[in-house]
Amino acid sequence: MARKHIIFYGRVQGVGFRYSARYLASDLRLSGWVKNLWDGSVEMEVQGSEKKIDTLLEQLSRTRFIVIEDMDIRDIPEVSEIGFRVR
Repeated sequence: MARKHIIFYGRVQGVGFRYSARYLASDLRLSGWVKNLWDGSVEMEVQGSEKKIDTLLEQLSRTRFIVIEDMDIRDIPEVSEIGFRVR
């Protein structure tokens, strides 16, 4: 298991990013959350297997209208939680 804190930069607000992330993460049985930040970026914490997190990031980058120009990814400690939600 891994938990990642990710900041996404690019065209990531106003394009359904958070709801796409919630749908994809739930489908992959990942837990965590996603929210918009004031500067136009999106913040996410996601937990699950490294392979499934990589799949989530790959699928998000191929989602129509979303343009991820850069990501700041850090490993963080795991927490006990169920589900993936939009904040």
